[in-house]
Parts: sequence; C-alpha cells; structure tokens
Amino acid sequence: MTSSLFIGLAALFVLAAIGVPIAISMALAGFLGFGLVVGWPGALSMVGQTAFDTAFSYNLAILPLFILMGNFITRARLSEDLYSAAYSFVGHLRGGLALSTLMACTGFSAVCGSSLATAATMSRVTMPSMRKFGYKDSLATGAIAAGGTLGILIPPSVALVLYGLMTNTDIDKLFIAGIVPGLLGLGFYCAAAYLVAVFDPAAGPPGERTSWPERLRVMRRVWGVATLFLVVIGGIYLGVFTSTEAAGIGAGFACVFAIVRGGMGVRECFEVLVETARMTAMLFIVVIGALIFSNFVNVGGLLQALEAWVKVMNLSPTEVLVGVLVVYIVLGLVLESMSMMLLTVPIFFPLMMNYGFDPIWFGIIVVVVTEISLITPPLGMNIFVLRATLPDVATNTIVRGVLPFVVADVFRLALLAAVPIITLFLPNSL
Repeated sequence: MTSSLFIGLAALFVLAAIGVPIAISMALAGFLGFGLVVGWPGALSMVGQTAFDTAFSYNLAILPLFILMGNFITRARLSEDLYSAAYSFVGHLRGGLALSTLMACTGFSAVCGSSLATAATMSRVTMPSMRKFGYKDSLATGAIAAGGTLGILIPPSVALVLYGLMTNTDIDKLFIAGIVPGLLGLGFYCAAAYLVAVFDPAAGPPGERTSWPERLRVMRRVWGVATLFLVVIGGIYLGVFTSTEAAGIGAGFACVFAIVRGGMGVRECFEVLVETARMTAMLFIVVIGALIFSNFVNVGGLLQALEAWVKVMNLSPTEVLVGVLVVYIVLGLVLESMSMMLLTVPIFFPLMMNYGFDPIWFGIIVVVVTEISLITPPLGMNIFVLRATLPDVATNTIVRGVLPFVVADVFRLALLAAVPIITLFLPNSL
C-alpha cells in the first residue's frame, strides 16, 4: 500500500472521527489522496468534473422522483389502512399485532423506499394498538424497527439505486432482484416475532378476531398501494418502461393518489416538494463525495493491494465472501448504514467481480447487510428514530426488542449468500 493511499484513508477516518459529515469526509479524503497520486491540478479537475457529471446525470433523476413518490404516499396517510388490513387477517394470532406491523411496514416500504420514514410513520400508527392489547414495549418496538429496514430493499429502493449508479449495474434488475429477498425477510421477521410471543406469552397476547365481511371492507381501502406497486414494478419487469421512467410515472400517480385519498392541498404539495428537494440535495452531496473517494481508491492502488493480500493468504472465493460479510457486520456496529455502503462498495465491488461473483447478487447482499446495520446497536439508525418518536421507551428496551430480528436477519443473509439463485431467479427471467 503506497504512502499516498495510506494518507488518504487515514484522512477519511480522522475527519469522520472528529464529526465531519461523511459526505464531506469522503470528498476531502478523496481529493487529498487523488492530489498526492496524480497531482493537484488533476485533483481539482476531477472534483469539478465529478460534481458536474453527477448533477446533470439522467440516471440520477430516478432519485428525486422516487423520493417524491415516497413523500406523496406518506402524505396520503396510507399507513393506517395497511395496518388495518394486515391486522384483520393475523391480529387474532399470538403476536398478531407484531405480525400486522411487519406486514404493514412491508406494504408501506414497497411504495415509500425509505427505512427511516417507514419506522417513524409506523411507530405512530401501530404502537398505540399494541399497547392497548398489553404488548411489551420490547417486542412492539423491535417489530417496528425491523419492519422499517425492508424499506431499503423492497423496490423502489434508494440504496439499490445508489449501488447501481456506483457500480454501473442494471437498476431495473436490481429492483426485481430485491423482491424475493425482501419477502423472505418478512417471513423471517414474522417467524422471529411469533417465536418471541410463544416463548413469552405476555410479550404478544392475541388481539380480536375480524370477520370476513370486515376483512373484505378493509382490503378495498388499500387498492392504491397495490396498484402503484404493480404499475411501477410490473412496468419495469414487463419492459414497458425503464426504472427512471417508472419513477416519473410513480411520482405522478402518487401525487394524484395523495390529492384524492389524503386531501392534499397546495400548501401540503409545496411542503412535499421542498422536503424532496432537501433530501435530494443531501443525497447528491453524499453521492458526489462517494464518487470522489471512489476515484481516489481506483488510482491509489487499493484494489491491487487487496488482491495481492488475498493471493498471499491463498483464500478461496468462499473465504473472501465470508471475510467481506464479516467486515460489513463489524462496520455496521460503528458506522451509519448508508455511509458504510458508500464507503465500502468502491473497495469491495471490484474485488468481488474479480472472483466471479454476480453484481446483481452482490448488490442485494450489500443492502441486506446494510439492513442489519439499521437495527444493530449502538448506531442502528432505526433505533434512534424510535427513540425520538417514542421518548417514553428506554433505549435498552428497543435494543432488547430488535435482537431476535437481528438473529433472523443473519440467518437470511446466510441463506442468500449460500443459495444465489433465490436472488437471481427473477432478474434472470427479464
């Protein structure tokens, strides 16, 4: 490893450690390292060109459009209907309200695309019901935090868009590939919640049974989310339009739905647009910083150093994969999820491709590991979201509640890593 590469990486960790935002840390470290390797005029030119190309990238138009779609859906107050629909079918089971929460989170994340928004929204909707039926705060908050993580995997997913843009991987196929692992995650989460309620009956007592006429009445109120998901994902899968076009169509449909279903007026529409612009600007800054750092990694010889080390250690592809996953899980304990992904993908992606791993499959694996970091203490972002929205619940209670779901996620990760066809079946059929 060259001295310039060491200096650049050290600068990144020092800046992050003293509290500099991760986007700025990556940009400054990338600029410093690139300048030491190539020269300062080249570094200045690289930074300017990267910022310009990113800001005017057609492919990046998908980000603000999907964010806009998610914000409109949140304004439409769809979360209550999703929870009622799920509760009508499984609420009478032991732990049924936790199962309903997980199912509602899955439906909401399918059109929202944000884990943090899903966790924050569903905490306000589902927590009162679970407390009414005597659920322990640990199981209740654990189900909300875990269900919220599905927002970055089930399409539309901002995390998959960023991975696709950073690695030049087909975003359409990434979206399709996220469906089965996302549903598998729901199944593992439901199994974890049910087992918690079985071993501790006081944690999740059953709710009231709902009649079939009432179930059918509630189901009619969630036609919007089903239609929107089918239009966006079905259109991509059938080749009717690209993911970027699907984002525009989805945002337009969500706007109409929010006006009709949620009674959104001019003021609320303006607030949605402002919030979308704010979130988009934040994401673009992070993406630009990550791309600058990625350029430094490429010219600094980090990939060559990693390959040389792997050859010296005489590691097999399976051992390399296990090592990468262990690194991700450890980093998830101390790094914020999106920052971890943006930092590591430029380093690990070329290495994994050299060992013959599928880029679509590896993208899903990265996002699943990122999901785990969202509920892994001490820096799991969904834990902080619930702590903010539910200030009367202690942090250690939330942490205790998410642990069964972390275990379920580890089992899902192992299954997806061991059987790639689970992830690749749908995208290979495109």
